[in-house]
This record gives sequence, structure tokens and C-alpha cells, in this order.
Amino acid sequence: MKKLILLLSFSLIVPTISKAQKPLYDSTLAKKLHADDYGMKRYILVMLKTGPATETDSVKVSNIFKGHMKNIQSLAVQGKLVVAGPLGANDKKYEGIFVFNTASMDEAKEMLATDPAVQSNFLEADMYLWYCSAALMEINNIHNKIQKKHF
Repeated sequence: MKKLILLLSFSLIVPTISKAQKPLYDSTLAKKLHADDYGMKRYILVMLKTGPATETDSVKVSNIFKGHMKNIQSLAVQGKLVVAGPLGANDKKYEGIFVFNTASMDEAKEMLATDPAVQSNFLEADMYLWYCSAALMEINNIHNKIQKKHF
């Protein structure tokens, strides 16, 4: 009897939960983010890895990476760079990632060419076409609301 009551209770709750959790489609937001019917879009994923640079002057190297950070900020403000960040130690010599707001390899190469660390051969890039949620475009707006310190 307890099992029957539990089963009936569960069957009454499940439809309520699934109706309450059903997402509401926002066509205006989807259009703004250039989402397809699945809420997805194409990006270029960049894996930044250690380049062949041999510069040892710590002041020059420091200035190159300050420029790298400024460039990241500039591309993000322009809406061209969706996500960027360093990676932990690994055996592939990967240093970090970029996700560019484009599906064009040529445009991504142009964006990479503005980076002083790439220009100076401290970083090299492996690039891939990537299909991901268009909601990723909102990450910088959210990040700006939770960031206390700036580079």
C-alpha cells in the first residue's frame, strides 16, 4: 500500500516539476546572440601553446605579456573575444585558450595577429571551429558584474 501511495504521489509531482522547468524560448535574445534553432553558434577555439621565442630580458618579456593582457581586454570589449584564460601545467605545452566570436579562420588569424605575445613568438596557436551554446556570448556581461579586480 505504501508503494502505491508513493507511486501515485510521485506521478502527481513529476508532471508539475517538468512543466515548471521547461525553458521559455526568448526569440529576441536568440536573435541578439545569433543562435540557431538549437541555441548554438559557431566560434573559433584557440589553444595557445608555448612558442619558440628566446628573449630573456625580463622587462621586455613583462611588457610583451602586459600587451597580451591589454589586447585580451580590447578584443573582449569589442565583442570579438568571448572567453580567454590560462591553463594549468600540462605535457602539451598549452598555455591558455581563446574563444573568438567568429566562424572564420581568417578573421581569427587577424585577431591573433594583434596579440604581442603571438607577434613575439612567445605564444603559438592551434585553431579549431567550435560549435557551442550562443549563451556563451553573455559571459563577459556576467563576468563584469562579479569582477572586483582588473588586470
